[in-house]
Amino acid sequence: MDSKISINRPEYSKSWLWKMAWRDSRRSRSRLFLFTSSIILGITALVAINSFKASLFSAINDQAKGLLGADLVVRSSQPFTEDYQPLLDSIGTERSSECYFASMIYFPRSQGTRLVQVRALEGDFPYYGTIETDPVEAARSFRGKKQALVDQTLMLQFGVEVGDEVKVGTESFEIVGRLQKIPGQTGITTSVAPVVYIPFEYVEQTGLLQKGSRINYMEYFRFDDEAYVKTVEEAYEKRFDQLGWRYDTVEEQKEDTGRAFKDLTGFLNLVAFVALLLGCIGVASAVHIYIKEKITSVAVIRCLGGTSIQAFFIFLIQIASIGLLGGIIGSVLGSVLQMYLPGVLKDFLPVTVDFALSWSAILQGIALGLSISVLFALPPLLRIRKVAPLQAIRAGIDGAVPDSTRGIYPVYAAILAFILGFAWWQIGSILDALSFTGGLIAAFLLLAGVAKLITWSVKKFFPITWSYVWRQGLANLFRPQNQTMILIITVGLGTALISTLYLVQQSLISQVSITGAGDRPNMVLFDIQSDQKEAIKTMTLDYELPVIQDVPVVTMRLEELKGYSKKEAEADTTLGLPDWAYNREYRITYRDSLIDSEEIIAGKWLGKIENPNDTIFISMSDGYAENLGVKVGDEMLFNVQGALIKTYVGSLRRIDWNRVQTNFLVIFPEGVLEKAPQFHVLITRVENNELSARFQQAVVRNYPNVSIIDLQLILSTLDDILGKVSFVIQFMALLSISTGILVLIASVVISKFQRIQEGVLLRTLGASRRQVLTIAGLEYLFLGVFASCSGILLSLAGSWILSYFLFESTFSPVWMPLLAIIGGITALTVAIGVTNSREVVNNPPLEVLRREI
Repeated sequence: MDSKISINRPEYSKSWLWKMAWRDSRRSRSRLFLFTSSIILGITALVAINSFKASLFSAINDQAKGLLGADLVVRSSQPFTEDYQPLLDSIGTERSSECYFASMIYFPRSQGTRLVQVRALEGDFPYYGTIETDPVEAARSFRGKKQALVDQTLMLQFGVEVGDEVKVGTESFEIVGRLQKIPGQTGITTSVAPVVYIPFEYVEQTGLLQKGSRINYMEYFRFDDEAYVKTVEEAYEKRFDQLGWRYDTVEEQKEDTGRAFKDLTGFLNLVAFVALLLGCIGVASAVHIYIKEKITSVAVIRCLGGTSIQAFFIFLIQIASIGLLGGIIGSVLGSVLQMYLPGVLKDFLPVTVDFALSWSAILQGIALGLSISVLFALPPLLRIRKVAPLQAIRAGIDGAVPDSTRGIYPVYAAILAFILGFAWWQIGSILDALSFTGGLIAAFLLLAGVAKLITWSVKKFFPITWSYVWRQGLANLFRPQNQTMILIITVGLGTALISTLYLVQQSLISQVSITGAGDRPNMVLFDIQSDQKEAIKTMTLDYELPVIQDVPVVTMRLEELKGYSKKEAEADTTLGLPDWAYNREYRITYRDSLIDSEEIIAGKWLGKIENPNDTIFISMSDGYAENLGVKVGDEMLFNVQGALIKTYVGSLRRIDWNRVQTNFLVIFPEGVLEKAPQFHVLITRVENNELSARFQQAVVRNYPNVSIIDLQLILSTLDDILGKVSFVIQFMALLSISTGILVLIASVVISKFQRIQEGVLLRTLGASRRQVLTIAGLEYLFLGVFASCSGILLSLAGSWILSYFLFESTFSPVWMPLLAIIGGITALTVAIGVTNSREVVNNPPLEVLRREI
């Protein structure tokens, strides 16, 4: 007789798994939805950015001609003289001319002065797009008359109205319109260089086209046949290169603009992805708690003949369904948010972006919600396979989840591969993606280590002398199913993102401020002609200002590098000589000594040439020498406005570029360039804004060709730019904080049953309602303080690294705003925790237990 007993397991169909998943979720659907609420914001941001990206690139393709304003633009740093007119006419006859340069302007009404970009225009440009003005007709009517268009922000700043005058150089122009937008212009470029338009025919009369002035010339062409642009490129490319002319086409403009915004949207996607990952950690934590509460249910299923795999799939179906729902909700919200992104990014956009649904972005969001929920829920879900049927009898509500490492490590590998793959997809570089993934993992591990250290320290140095409620609130940090690690990681990383942006912004601004501190110079006057030098020095001294430096500047070009001309370098690419080195115009000074911002790091500086036949040794910036690929002893032949001067690199200098003074890539010794045509730069220091304004007004009135840069202008421009940039990034970083808050809410609600047990036990033992609430409040007070402080510490480390290695500046944090961030996040954490704990104390213990069990 066979002693083996045969047990027939009941057969369960796939539909039974779905029915069981549905039935089991009836009392837990709101809690299950909280799992996925943590990822909704991340999905929302990713869908919004990808939808916006699709709309943006469509707008760039449609409006590319409006960005350039013409079919072809030819640029030169030298005037297009009469000798070149036949060549330009052969390209096309429908063309417009423009030159632009930096110059001071003067508003007689308000007596205000400002460094601006003056653009002199002739012809019908733009051929595509418009120059937007108020009134509209001013964009055309100012041409051919002594009239000007002035940037509207500039007019508002100086209290100037249409009909007033603006003085550009020696000429006064009537302001006939507020300039609102020009082709290709963004809010950022307006902050750096506000524009003033004048007619081209009056630019000579302004007296601003002086020797040494940096002036750019452009010719705009329009063709009836778009295909003709390619013909022009092929026919004239070599000729343009020989003349040192550069050119742009609509296709090149489209590619350049698209590349820039691809980097921007990729960066914003990574910030949103960080928020999504924080939500995923919340999902993993919440599923862990949820599964612990379902151990008895799993054991019962095993007792009824179900397999561990079937039990696993029941809960996997629940998580996948809720993840799918979260992906759908996030995609819908992302499509709505997309409508507001053009407003958030308006200062960066050169085109008008219209709202359009991107079904590919929506489908990606839905798929991402499903896949990432399942992926991050797998580690706690896999432990279901080890639940034994006997646990239905032995385990209570707090039955332990069996530990199982089988299958866990491949899941962790899949999660890392997913993060790396997503980063690679957004960045496009595997090395950068590895760096991003490594940095992210390091931040997570660092915050997790801080959480472990906190719980260990609280256990090790527990304050037994504190009152009971304080001890109980602190002890909750290391109780079973505590939320210490999850909140320190999620809230801490969100805090770190926002704090780092603020600290870096303030560090850059303070660094510029420091450059003008003490007795350091804080004002630069440039484009001073030789016959004006002594008069301006006298005026400076009359205002009781010091003449710290009077620097001559000579313009020249590089004729040969290491004995090779541009033509020879282009013919033999193995030489590794960059062609841009021959094309640029060099602005060089001469002196017999170094200044305090320079330090010789190689070779020897010889500051004076005694004999005209002596070898000329120049000194070069170490960074520029590295870019050129030259070293001490290499030969360089310069063309100084027709005269060829052979030199050798005698020394390399390390330069502090952060100071407000004249630093040069190349300097000559005295005794070589004194008779060359030159202009001058004067460096001074002004103690207060009132004196600065009066001095600038006097200089501009008497010497309108002289331009002035003062430290206050640099500070205000930098603050404006950083403010616009940081607003966009902080808008995205707030998603991380919001995700952390959602994770906090989800964690509180998911662990409510355990809190109910604890609260009932405390109240049964005689604790008052106030004591129970105080214990909860203190727990979240500690959590909020530790999480925000961890984020601040991480941001301090990150900000120091960025300041020291990237910006090469001194890092000096401002503490009061950081304390405000800690206080705000802590208060929010306490409010959420206490609000969700009120149910424990608002009802009698027995009633609460009956409702929950």
